[in-house]
Amino acid sequence: MSQGKINVTADNIFPIIKKFLYSDHEIFLRELISNAVDASIKLKTLSRLGESKAELGELQIEVKIDKEAKTLTVSDNGLGMSTEEIEKYINQLAFSGAEEFVKKYEDKSDAAAIIGHFGLGFYSAFMVAKKVEIFSKSHVEEAPAAHWSCEGDPEFLLEETDKKERGTDIVLHIADDSTEFLEESKISGLLNKYCKFLPIPIKFGTKEVTVKEGEGDDAKEVKTTVDNIINNPEPAWTKTPSTLEDKDYKAFYRELYPHSFEEPLFHIHLNVDYPFNLTGVLFFPRIKPNMDLQKNKIQLYQNQVYVTDNLEGIVPDFLTLLHGVIDSKDIPLNVSRSYLQSDGAVKKISSHITKKVADKLEELFKKDRKDFESKWDDIKMIIEYGMLSDEKFYDRAQKFALYKNVKGEYFTFDEYKTKTKDLQTDKDDKHVMLYSSNAESQHSFIARAEAKGYDVLLMDSPLVSHLLQRLETTNEKLSFARVDSDHIDKLIKKEDDQPSKLTAEEIDKLKPIIEGTVEKSKFIVQMENLSSDESPFIITVPEFMRRMKEMSLTGGGMMGMGEMPEMYNLVVNTNSDFMGKILSESDADKQSALIKEGTNLALLSQNLLHGEALTKFVENAFNRLNDN
Repeated sequence: MSQGKINVTADNIFPIIKKFLYSDHEIFLRELISNAVDASIKLKTLSRLGESKAELGELQIEVKIDKEAKTLTVSDNGLGMSTEEIEKYINQLAFSGAEEFVKKYEDKSDAAAIIGHFGLGFYSAFMVAKKVEIFSKSHVEEAPAAHWSCEGDPEFLLEETDKKERGTDIVLHIADDSTEFLEESKISGLLNKYCKFLPIPIKFGTKEVTVKEGEGDDAKEVKTTVDNIINNPEPAWTKTPSTLEDKDYKAFYRELYPHSFEEPLFHIHLNVDYPFNLTGVLFFPRIKPNMDLQKNKIQLYQNQVYVTDNLEGIVPDFLTLLHGVIDSKDIPLNVSRSYLQSDGAVKKISSHITKKVADKLEELFKKDRKDFESKWDDIKMIIEYGMLSDEKFYDRAQKFALYKNVKGEYFTFDEYKTKTKDLQTDKDDKHVMLYSSNAESQHSFIARAEAKGYDVLLMDSPLVSHLLQRLETTNEKLSFARVDSDHIDKLIKKEDDQPSKLTAEEIDKLKPIIEGTVEKSKFIVQMENLSSDESPFIITVPEFMRRMKEMSLTGGGMMGMGEMPEMYNLVVNTNSDFMGKILSESDADKQSALIKEGTNLALLSQNLLHGEALTKFVENAFNRLNDN
């Protein structure tokens, strides 16, 4: 038996562990089980190399709770340690940088950076334990078993013991302020979070199952108790893609997200070993316009050990909308997210993932365009987000990003330019692409455009204004105009204005009458010489103002635009006979009523007549029917 002092010059090392790791103290279980996995894998390696004579048997890790003794035990039958190895790895190596540790972290609370950087994974046990014991027997037969004990201070006890089985038991005597870790539900939740896909089976208690005994008609169902293995040691991402079928990926998705009601649209299997190690499976979920975007659905692993599900800044922002798993040996297990965000290897991995996603999308588009088109509306938000936030992805996306018109036809951008260029180029040689944000509410404007042979895109995602801005800046002499932003002859101007039926004096007389009748804060009156068969009043939404407001609501654009009141153009058709009727009316009240009637009809056609105004309009219409 020997007693001693852990090789640390600062006696306050344990209080610092307790204090600065407390906010994330549950990771102690991940650390201890990760060590047990390492011990098991190392034994496998030594056995394969012929450097260990031990019989491997069935390698397994077990977690046990003893509420009466107030202990939590993590056991493995892996490599094991001798007294010399405990002295080296527990008492010396882990604390070789302890003095530096104290100086660096006594004023900080970055738990993830503290653990691991100084090899303190094992000592994270003292975050929840008032005493920790190690019982270990080495795989080397002649080495005696060892017992190590420490009560959270630099003093330790190291002695031989009579442990018979190979492996290590870590016994935590849970502190009074951490008794939650003696609850089965708590430990089960942590094991499911951190250890769900570790490569060595992990036992936690037992469970009752029903099995068949006997054969044929004599077979009977019998209930029996078996070990409760809580993890899947061989998840889909660790396997070769060629060995898996679509059903295997769907089963893995259900394993990752057991409460999800929808299956993913398709998956991307990452399998790279040079110039860095990267495996994983990413799933494209269905994302509808205007729904809340759910991020943090990708889980980051290191050698099948769970690290985090907060990958913002680690992978491109638009890919945080995907679901799935990324695993890399090149990503350190115990470092802060700020470190990961600045790490060169991580940035290369991030860039590679973006490339692989683009490769997969292009492959799916080329392989089965009809199928890709059928999925487009469910994935376009992700792709549009990527086009706006990643320059390289924007360039790649030109090959597979689709644009749908109001007829439900899909085009790449180059295809659509070719389709519309000749007819939709105005007199100033500008190619104008028309679009609708809502085909139903903007039906009358779409009908006017289609009557002239023009095509109208349906662009209804929240990112449209940003995307249009990007497309306009990267395509010379091209602009987008929402189909209700002006009269169609103004949106694609083919010739000079038509002559007006009204004289300049009549127009000058009519405009202030209309402006005095409508709400000045809501309408900008524009006198236009349109075709005589067009409506007398048309409500349009100024393209620039509306687009700036939409951009501000989704990030970017002019600050404060989102709070601005609604503004509309009231286009007055000076060639409509209705204008002559207004001018000929000598009664000011009747004149005002005609203008309000015409304005309300224009608002109604745009689905902009609401509340009291709509109620009064309907009542007046019924009254006129009764009068007639």
